Amino acid sequence: MLESAKRQIAARIQLPKYLANHAERKLLGRLVRSIEQSVQYSTPKFVAIGALAVVGFPLYYWIWGHLFPQPYENLPLRLFGSVLFLPLMLAPYWPINMRRYLAIYWYIAITFALPFFFTFMLLKNQGSLAWLMSALVAIFLMILLLDWLNLIFMILIGTTVAWLGNWLTGGGLAMPAYLLEHLPIFLFAVVAGGLVTFTREMVAQEKLGTMLTAASNIAHELRTPLLGIKSGAVGLKRYLPALIDGFNLARENGLAVAKVRTGHFDSMLNVLDRIHLEVDRSNTVIDMLLMNATQTNLSQTPLTYCSMAQCIDSALDRYPFVSEDERNLVHWNRGVDFQFIGSETLTIHVFFNFLKNAIHAIARARKGTIDIWLVIRENCNEVHFRDSGPGIPTTVLPQVFARFFSWSGSAESDVGTGVGLAFCKSVVECFGGHIVCHSELNEFTEFVIVLPVTAPQ
Repeated sequence: MLESAKRQIAARIQLPKYLANHAERKLLGRLVRSIEQSVQYSTPKFVAIGALAVVGFPLYYWIWGHLFPQPYENLPLRLFGSVLFLPLMLAPYWPINMRRYLAIYWYIAITFALPFFFTFMLLKNQGSLAWLMSALVAIFLMILLLDWLNLIFMILIGTTVAWLGNWLTGGGLAMPAYLLEHLPIFLFAVVAGGLVTFTREMVAQEKLGTMLTAASNIAHELRTPLLGIKSGAVGLKRYLPALIDGFNLARENGLAVAKVRTGHFDSMLNVLDRIHLEVDRSNTVIDMLLMNATQTNLSQTPLTYCSMAQCIDSALDRYPFVSEDERNLVHWNRGVDFQFIGSETLTIHVFFNFLKNAIHAIARARKGTIDIWLVIRENCNEVHFRDSGPGIPTTVLPQVFARFFSWSGSAESDVGTGVGLAFCKSVVECFGGHIVCHSELNEFTEFVIVLPVTAPQ
């Protein structure tokens, strides 16, 4: 009894600790996902944001230092900001193996430029009107770029480091009276901005939920008649040969039978196989739609050792090609293979999306082929999927993986929903890798999946 009571007491003591650790892990996971979503949302703006910072930091040194002099300026700090944002301005030209760190770099650069720099300069200039207004503008810029969780987290980090920097350079730790007067304004901007971004995030989630509901309803309404058609085709295939033999026998013996053209009679032998094939193709398309719409729970997908070559073979075998000519567009160079930790089902659907987009693009351009090959390197493994179709303009290329983005000029971005390539990106990142897209207009479009090296099972 005593030992049992001790165990119960120990369990009660450990329970709050477990709950705290679980809550911390949940909050950390939510923060990581929000960072990824913010980076995905801001990716098309990297070049513009980088160029604005590279030019703006030294330009405003001249404005606040000479044109409208302020009490304090810091040229080395501004030059550091320009240098920090120069790689962000050149983000489209980063090497493939370095792009996995782009999100971290973006987060550090924005934290330095907006909450840290403007708070530090506000404190050093003792709350001058110009810097009060500048700090308020910085908050609104963060509202446009970040969701509510990142907004609060980044403000806490940036302002804390700015306060410490002010203290280390001769300032005080106590909050100045001029800031107390304006603090309600800043708090209102942060709270209102957080609510606005939270509403925007809810709208995105509602769009995903609506797509999933609609896709599920359509799938249910379509699968039932398709199953009936398939069952009927299977039953007919069982008894049709006997009926055909009886028809031939009656015709050979001069009995009165309906006249059937030879071509129609010969096609009747294969029509059931075509029905069976079309039903399977329709079910595959339904699976693709459902899989693209259910991309929010990928982190809970069980991962196992998979063969990339087998995944590509299965995708090509199962994809609903319209004709043999369409299948012949695909050239799969099965020279090497590598294992990775992931999901075979999700990987197959990634290639389904690639094939669908590439085939539509080739049909639109009326030219091109598809080439697939694998590359094994010392520090990573790569999958290359390239089509020689119409290509993607450089202005559109940074946005192809953005959720709900679609481009009517080509089928490369999953026109209509804008979730196909976003799904592919989420799947690859769930496997610990990353995906990039290279393209030249009227030449080619190439997707490269980079996965970490895995010890063979």
